[in-house]
Amino acid sequence: MSSVTRVSVGKQTPAAYKAMTALTTEVEANATEVGLDPLLVELVKIRTSQINGCAFCLDMHMRVALDGGETVERLAVLPAWRETQFFSEQERAALALAEAVTLVADGHVPDDIYASVAKTLSDAQVSAVTWLAIVMNAWNRVAITSRHPVGPRRSSQPPT
Repeated sequence: MSSVTRVSVGKQTPAAYKAMTALTTEVEANATEVGLDPLLVELVKIRTSQINGCAFCLDMHMRVALDGGETVERLAVLPAWRETQFFSEQERAALALAEAVTLVADGHVPDDIYASVAKTLSDAQVSAVTWLAIVMNAWNRVAITSRHPVGPRRSSQPPT
């Protein structure tokens, strides 16, 4: 953790933050409209945040997923989803696409991954997952650059 005080880019530029929030709302509404399960949406957000190492977003979206009914078992193996039988074909396709979008600097979105994803997800779902990953990557960069604090909440601290 850095000891350098950071500018909160969201507070410094509230209009941009508000626009990102509106974009997020639109992207999430679209994901619902095209039939993506809310827990799948959270898995995409969590996996993207795992790759980027965004503690703030991981903390937030893990809680949302757990509150929404996601299991600890599936969340525990999410970084190794390819090696498990916990995830549906649709979830696996969405996770593969989200990873490729997040790791775009490592070879763009490879044709073989895109072709495989397109066999499982509709065009509208491919677009929705792509937008989810894009928005989550942006939020990760906001939180990481601003060093949004992450720590125990009062309710999760052990009794003294």
